Amino acid sequence: MTDKPKVGAENEAILMSHGMTKRFGGLLAVDTLDFQIPRGSISSIIGPNGAGKTTFFNCVTGFYQIDEGDIIFDGQRMNGKTPDQITRSGIARTFQNIRLFNNMTAIENIMVGQEAHLKSSWIGAIFGSPFTRQENAESEVRARELLSYVGLAGKGDLLARNLPYGDQRRLEIARALASKPKLILLDEPTAGMNPRETAQTTEFIRGLRDDLDITVVLIEHDMRVVMGISEHITVLDYGRKIAEGLPQEIQNNPDVIEAYLGRGAASKSKIEVSRVED
Repeated sequence: MTDKPKVGAENEAILMSHGMTKRFGGLLAVDTLDFQIPRGSISSIIGPNGAGKTTFFNCVTGFYQIDEGDIIFDGQRMNGKTPDQITRSGIARTFQNIRLFNNMTAIENIMVGQEAHLKSSWIGAIFGSPFTRQENAESEVRARELLSYVGLAGKGDLLARNLPYGDQRRLEIARALASKPKLILLDEPTAGMNPRETAQTTEFIRGLRDDLDITVVLIEHDMRVVMGISEHITVLDYGRKIAEGLPQEIQNNPDVIEAYLGRGAASKSKIEVSRVED
C-alpha cells in the first residue's frame, strides 16, 4: 500500500492524487488513482481508448468533482474547488477538441484567458473607470506578447475561426498561458498535425518548460512525441495506473504492450515508436 501524500510535499511533486476515484453511474472511469507529477517536468499520460486520461484532466481542473480521494496541487487540496478557483491557483489546460471563441479575434481570446487575474469590477467596466481602462490596456499588451511568443504575431485581429488549424492550437495554448499557470495540461496537442507541424509543436512544448518554467503534462497518442519529449510517463488502462517511469521503461513494459496490442503481445520487445490511436 502506498503512503498517502502529505500536503506541503511540493518540492517532490507539483501535482499529486491519492485514491482518486470518479464514477459515472456504474462506470468506474478513474479507479483509486495514486499519481505524482514532478515539479518542472514534462510528463505524459498514455493509454488505450477508455483509459480515463481526459477524465483525469477534467477532475484535476474541476470540470468533474471526484467521488473519493484527494487531489493536491502545489501543497493545497483541490477537492471541491470550481474551475475558476483552480485556474487562479495556477492550473491551465487545453482540450482535445479545440475550444476557442470562434467569433472573437485572437487577441480577444487571449484576453479572456487573463480574466482570472483581472481586478476590475463590472461597475468599472460599465462606466469605463480609469483603472479599468488602464487594466484593459495592460491586458492587451500582454495578450500581444503571448501572441508573439506562440508564433502568431500580426494575426491578433483575425477571427479565431479564420486561423489555420495549427494556429488555432497555438492560440488555445496562448489563452491558457494568459492565466499565468504553474502547471499546464495539454490534451492531444499534436492531434491532426502533419509531421512538420508536430515537430514544431514538440519543440514549442519543450520551450514552455525551459523558457517559462511551467510544468507540462500532456495526453498524446503520437509515440514519437511521447518518447521524444517525456521525462516521466504514466500509463492508464480502464481508469487504473498500470505503469509509470522513464520512456525506455514504459516502451518495454509487458503490461503496457498488452494494454495497447492485446493479450499475447507482451512477447514483443517494445511498443513501436509510432502513432497509437485512442
